Amino acid sequence: MTNPERDDDVKLHRSPVVRAVLLVLGSLALVLGIVGLLLPVVPTVPFLLVAAACYARASERFYRLLLNNRYVGPPLREWRRHRSIPWRTKLIAIVLLSITLTASIVLFVRPPIAKLLLAIIGITVGIYLYRIPSRDRPRG
Repeated sequence: MTNPERDDDVKLHRSPVVRAVLLVLGSLALVLGIVGLLLPVVPTVPFLLVAAACYARASERFYRLLLNNRYVGPPLREWRRHRSIPWRTKLIAIVLLSITLTASIVLFVRPPIAKLLLAIIGITVGIYLYRIPSRDRPRG
């Protein structure tokens, strides 16, 4: 297994209790991230970032497994190295966010205040995602 990250990325917490809690939280975030791969309403990358951060303080083995995974490793490494996400990933996330929130607002949510709150949250998250840098963004 290759080591795509520097050795100083992993700084295990001194307390075994804290490491155990971080391991559980990281595993929960990983499960939620995997659920996000299947359900467009659940975000994937933020949960994977949380899992990586928890594993970096709890278990070098789990951290390396996550970052060397062929499916989730590349976006995590892109974020860790450059604080950016791929342009295509960003567009897909914004489109899926828009579709699912619009469907929720139109079809499922009844109270007008809840509709407004969902719209505000969706617009805020969409703007936040759009503002995250993409190194591979097409120019023109």
